[in-house]
Amino acid sequence: MSNMLTESDGYRQLASDLLAKAKRSGATEADVVIANGENLSVQVRLGAVDRLTKAREKRLGLRVFVGKRSASTSTSDFSPDSLNQLVEQTCTLAKAVVEDRWSGLPAAKEMAKELPDLDLYDSTELDTDRQIELAKRAEAAALAADERITNSEGADFDSSSGGIILGNSHGFIGEYKSSSFSLSVSPIAADPQTGAMQRDAWYAVQRKFAKLDAPEAVGLEAARRTIRRLGARKVGTKRVPVVFDQEMAGSLLGNLCGALSGYALYKGASFLTGQLGKQLAPDYVTVYDDGRMVGGLGSRPFDGEGLMTRKNVIVEKGWLKSYLLDSYSGRKLGLPSTGNASRSVGESPSVGPTNFYLVPGSKTAEEIIGTVKEGLYVTELIGFGINMVTGDYSRGAGGFWIENGELAYPVEEITIAGNLKQMFQDIEVVGNDLVFRGRIASPTLKIGEMMVAGN
Repeated sequence: MSNMLTESDGYRQLASDLLAKAKRSGATEADVVIANGENLSVQVRLGAVDRLTKAREKRLGLRVFVGKRSASTSTSDFSPDSLNQLVEQTCTLAKAVVEDRWSGLPAAKEMAKELPDLDLYDSTELDTDRQIELAKRAEAAALAADERITNSEGADFDSSSGGIILGNSHGFIGEYKSSSFSLSVSPIAADPQTGAMQRDAWYAVQRKFAKLDAPEAVGLEAARRTIRRLGARKVGTKRVPVVFDQEMAGSLLGNLCGALSGYALYKGASFLTGQLGKQLAPDYVTVYDDGRMVGGLGSRPFDGEGLMTRKNVIVEKGWLKSYLLDSYSGRKLGLPSTGNASRSVGESPSVGPTNFYLVPGSKTAEEIIGTVKEGLYVTELIGFGINMVTGDYSRGAGGFWIENGELAYPVEEITIAGNLKQMFQDIEVVGNDLVFRGRIASPTLKIGEMMVAGN
């Protein structure tokens, strides 16, 4: 990534030049995003390399406003002629679209002033052979863990690093670099008696290579999760407590994220419309979205519009305190941006979480399972049967049946149903096992009662 760093000054100058050109071409406001990075991805299966992709790319996105009209374009051709043409075309496009009274950059005074180093970048460069070796080690550990592991869907190792520069016509220019390393493995197990197959997977992801779990640890956990699914049964239909493991609780939090998005709210497509300041959950439920978490997988010093990221209190002791907003959705709702503008190059900003998490409680997953006489421990969710307008929730699920506080046997081909609004109110216990493997994270959660239906 050494040349990426030396290019950075040139890119800052390029952003300034393009903004000046846009002004000369009739833009009243404009912003430019330049993204530059590289990615190496390897997949091995049964010890052989299955897929190998290496990419290095740079892209530039330009958004211009002519009064209340706007247009966005992008290119990967940085030649002067191409960029001059891009500015002209974007301004011409903007003049041709209809006005939108809510459009425009955030106010100049709102731009991020200090841009802290959030420790998002690791200069470690792994060559192809090293990544292949790490993926092979993870898969080999899974295959060797138990004789019932008979096959594999493969192991993947990905590394990426890059930089972002954002500049706008208010004079703001900011940049940051980031990196990530991830490893996953998906073993397949066969039941020696019946021949029935089960698969599961496990993964690790970090910004710093040195913090990534050892390949053997990822492989062993993937094997453990796969083996424990053997002998899965169906269950009858009944209303019982449901315990969501970390990953599945994280998916519930993802549903909450979607309902909190300013875009869903102003379209009336969220069950949380009009719920700001109201009670969403019990008083031991607190949710933060923290864009300033050092080393966080969703951290960044400024958002997709150049506003300062921050730690937003979303749910405080059960009460809904904030939505997730960028400037546009905030204006539509009469609220300020929360610093959650997210954007890809060449697109207008939208809303996205930074590090969105439920604050952990004090109980271990085992202690939570121990509180259930009869119920379900969910480790897999399938399908997308969620109505975000009403909150109605119905998804295929797999996991373990709980009897007398212990995992009794694996279950599959079942459906769990409820309503998200009710489910958040019915959170009975919050676990202590919060681990970030993405931008959205939750500890284990117990929901008082849901409908579990067997097929």
